[in-house]
Amino acid sequence: MLYTLFRPKAMPFPFTLVVRKASLCSVSATMSTETCPSVKNILLLDSDGKRVAVKYFSEDWPTNSAKENFEKVVFTKTQKTNARTEAEIAMFENNIVVYKFVQDLHFFVTGGDYENELILASVLQAFFDSVGILLRGNVDKKEALENLDLILLCIDEIVDGGIILETDPNVIAGKVASNNIDSGAPLSEQTLSQALATAREHLARSLLK
Repeated sequence: MLYTLFRPKAMPFPFTLVVRKASLCSVSATMSTETCPSVKNILLLDSDGKRVAVKYFSEDWPTNSAKENFEKVVFTKTQKTNARTEAEIAMFENNIVVYKFVQDLHFFVTGGDYENELILASVLQAFFDSVGILLRGNVDKKEALENLDLILLCIDEIVDGGIILETDPNVIAGKVASNNIDSGAPLSEQTLSQALATAREHLARSLLK
């Protein structure tokens, strides 16, 4: 079952949804964990359905074989859809899967069937836009593989243990950049603005080559 995701005017992407561990713990005694927004996995596959970067936050797929089978099913059932202009939604194995494609990369975010589709979509958009920023707009498999460490750190900044931490792509990319840019000074001595300035300088140099 496939759906096209429409963005309500009242909730444009990206919007920031911050759920910190401390706040989650503070309500866990009175709320079911199912009422807290969470993600089961984030997948980045290539145009053949092969893994580029994946992270699972659920025991629903206990073995690597189970994970690969899920990825195969999701890819097979979505590859012919038109998810390049807008994100789309599908239901698989009692899970909601939100996905979007660009070039030869397929982005997926999975949540339980009780999750809010708009929240899952905001996670997908955050991942999609953050990768675009970190890869300087060159979003394809080759660039993704060459910058795999940045993409994995990007996922870590968005979701931790299934809990959604951040959905603002500028904040996510900034945190990843600040932990990875080496301009000769230790990262501990660099402010975020300095790290981003270095990133812009590197980009300017690459454009002048």
